[in-house]
Amino acid sequence: MEPVFSSLRLLLGLFFMLTGAVKFSDCHTPAQVYEHVKALVMKLAEVLPLSLLGYEPDPEDLLIIIGWLEFISGLLLAMGPPHLQEISTIVLTLLTLGTLYSLLMLREPVASYAPTVLCLGVLTMLHAHACYIL
Repeated sequence: MEPVFSSLRLLLGLFFMLTGAVKFSDCHTPAQVYEHVKALVMKLAEVLPLSLLGYEPDPEDLLIIIGWLEFISGLLLAMGPPHLQEISTIVLTLLTLGTLYSLLMLREPVASYAPTVLCLGVLTMLHAHACYIL
């Protein structure tokens, strides 16, 4: 069963590395894809619960911060040691929960939740498996 979880960690890590790279590198991605992601993050920044704490993040900075967090966490999830994989699973789970919250607040169509919910389910499964092993 361990090869299955190792494969899931590798694939999910590569997925988050790719999505993170799209967010922070506008010169290496097609302009159309970057603009779509940028527009989505602009909308998500409006409903983030950080405003309740009195912090209004700049959407451009938020795009770069989330991109780097996803990229580094994805890298650690795919190729890091077990303890760092667990930390990256927690960070990616929190980012995914923030995305899901934002999609719910924006009342996006249910079909747009599918990738987020799928990633959240796999991350939860990886976290539960790591807790069982450690």
